[in-house]
Amino acid sequence: MILDKIENYKLYAGITERLAKGFEFIINNDLVAMAYGTYDIEDKAVFAIVQEYDTKEEKDCVLEGHTKYIDIQYIIEGSELMGVTTKRDQKVVTSDLDKDYTFYEGETAYIKLTEGMFTVFFPDDLHRPSIQDGQSSRVKKVVVKVQI
Repeated sequence: MILDKIENYKLYAGITERLAKGFEFIINNDLVAMAYGTYDIEDKAVFAIVQEYDTKEEKDCVLEGHTKYIDIQYIIEGSELMGVTTKRDQKVVTSDLDKDYTFYEGETAYIKLTEGMFTVFFPDDLHRPSIQDGQSSRVKKVVVKVQI
């Protein structure tokens, strides 16, 4: 897992060419003005999902992981807590490999993401996004999916 500010993205863009394309999308677009929805970057190998939502209580958020895609999750506006952990022996709740998600039960540590921060989640990184920090607040975020 990577946690950093977007101004440091070049430290990680060299990991893969597709990851670099994901960061370029974040850097080169006016995400504040961009409507929510899905944006193709490279023929389904790299695409972005712009989201707006209200953060929720932890009990209403799911612990998830992916096997086909790396996630870059960038906070455009607002802030949220995320639960994070490494995949070990967590109990699988449900899985859809075609849609590239598995939901788990398990404990997590918390990180706080604020405007201008991002995370990169690899297949061994489980994450529980959208958790409120004290009270519910509005978040605008882009999740860039980067095929492995």
